[in-house]
Amino acid sequence: MIRVVLPTHLRTLARINGEVRLDIDDADATVGSVLDALETAYPVLQGTIRDHVTRRRRAFVRFFACEQDLSHDPQDTPLPAAVASGTEPLLIVGAMAGG
Repeated sequence: MIRVVLPTHLRTLARINGEVRLDIDDADATVGSVLDALETAYPVLQGTIRDHVTRRRRAFVRFFACEQDLSHDPQDTPLPAAVASGTEPLLIVGAMAGG
């Protein structure tokens, strides 16, 4: 089981209260597999975290796990063991920009 914390605007869009729990095998736990499961469970999120066509992370979205920024890692990189086991959550964060 993977725990995912989404930014408020995506929780509101998907009508989610609190964190999301996804049933993903520890051995298959990658950012990509989490996003696939998340978009399957909540189709309204398709295209909000990654591009519809390229499937690449949107520019102002970041992924954090165990105090590490995973945003620029390939999506098939295994998640840290603490996240794969459900001990720690995967954080999906909307980056802030502007002046």
